[in-house]
Amino acid sequence: MIQLLIQHQYILFILIAFALIFSLTFHEYGHGKVASLIGDDTAQRAGRLTLSPFPHIDPVGLLMVLLIGIGYARPVPTDPRKYNTRWGTLLVAAAGPGMNLLLAFVVINLYGIGIKLGIGFFEADAAKYFFTILALINLLLMLFNLLPIGPLDGSYILPYALPPHLAQKYRYYNQRYGGYALLALIGLHFLGVPIFESIWKVGNFMLDIIRIV
Repeated sequence: MIQLLIQHQYILFILIAFALIFSLTFHEYGHGKVASLIGDDTAQRAGRLTLSPFPHIDPVGLLMVLLIGIGYARPVPTDPRKYNTRWGTLLVAAAGPGMNLLLAFVVINLYGIGIKLGIGFFEADAAKYFFTILALINLLLMLFNLLPIGPLDGSYILPYALPPHLAQKYRYYNQRYGGYALLALIGLHFLGVPIFESIWKVGNFMLDIIRIV
């Protein structure tokens, strides 16, 4: 991201920054909304059940987004004790990536509809780039958050696919070492190791699959 400013590509920087903040906001809203649907009003009482980005912004996470293109929003507070289903943790964890997938689907097909209707705005090269990058960013956020390491959503989802004894061991080791593993992956990425290259390829592949218009 910072390279865009160095290269004086200010409009492109603004578009990507907006897409990232917009996508992170929907991601966190998804967690809070599903939690509220299964009996937990913690996010609502904290003022986090909103699509306004401001309550979700974490200053450090936002700075990381603007400088390096990878960051985070403030996690939506939830209280699993209030869930009215034993699948609550799974549902709430899956809601963030699920919201990103839904947003990607809507965005890319809205663009397709605009093109088919011959609406001039959608025929501009800038519109094509914006809608495509917004959809792709959401797919990448979904895939990244499904990694079962550290505090990512995948770490709350994976135990439901494991036998109880393995799920217990996984939670123990991920709690102790998952955060370090995540930092190591990000560090290797910025050292030039193509750690997330496969995520990028899968994201582009999925973009073609969800494009139905």
